[in-house]
Amino acid sequence: MQWELIGWGAAILTMFGFVPQILKIYRTRSVADVSLLMLLQFCLGIFLWLLYGLHIQDNILIVSNAISFITLIAAVGLYMKYRN
Repeated sequence: MQWELIGWGAAILTMFGFVPQILKIYRTRSVADVSLLMLLQFCLGIFLWLLYGLHIQDNILIVSNAISFITLIAAVGLYMKYRN
């Protein structure tokens, strides 16, 4: 078994894990059930994984965490827009 394929599979699931939540926020214009602290914690964790990936020069970690970080920033932006 090629572990790189497992890594890319996990990366794809992780990269787009928050997309359903982002779409729900956008459609409902509501963040009533979303925790800002959770979003910020995930942003920090993903950013640290990105830094680690850059340090060890691992493309799977770099790509997946860069895309995950962008989607989380979009979620935080929508949270700020619709928090009232």
